[in-house]
Amino acid sequence: MARRTFFSFHYSPDAWRAWNVRNCLVLDPNEEDAGFFDSSVFEASKRESDASLKAFLRDGMKNTSVTCVLTGKDTWSRRWVRYEIVRAVLKGNGLLTVDIHGVKNQAGETSTKGADPLAQIGLYKTANGIFFAEWKNGKWVSYSDYTSAIPAKDLWFDAPTTAAPVQLSSHCLRYDFAAQNGRKNISGWIETAAGLAGR
Repeated sequence: MARRTFFSFHYSPDAWRAWNVRNCLVLDPNEEDAGFFDSSVFEASKRESDASLKAFLRDGMKNTSVTCVLTGKDTWSRRWVRYEIVRAVLKGNGLLTVDIHGVKNQAGETSTKGADPLAQIGLYKTANGIFFAEWKNGKWVSYSDYTSAIPAKDLWFDAPTTAAPVQLSSHCLRYDFAAQNGRKNISGWIETAAGLAGR
């Protein structure tokens, strides 16, 4: 049975690809929807308010031990993907990137490989504690959707020691679903991510 995994992705262009990737996992029938939302549910929550969408995403991550970022061309720039990544770190979930640009969409088209979303979020240290940063408009800035300090003991990887942001990608693995036989290997990739995080 597959580990309970939260899937983060850019809904508009990649929902079809993400659904096909997720369906490669063998799931308990009672947990079929755990950690995976279709675009209609996500868009409905987004229309309410930022606070309600954040609560919706946090709730969706409950009882998961890994967050898998299914990455297309523009996933790296999406605000809510970044929020899901940050919440995964706070929760102690294992993290991995799986590129899905090579998976065909409903029109039979592939896409272009995008940047790693885990390279767009980092952690840095100040006299007041450890904080999240994000890569925005060509520079690192403080992450605005979560502004509290993070205790170093809550991180499953080495905490930063300077004010220079350390990218999350330096602690996590990245795979290519199409090029690396993801249909056969994604369960193993998820287990590796869980193991790195001690989950």
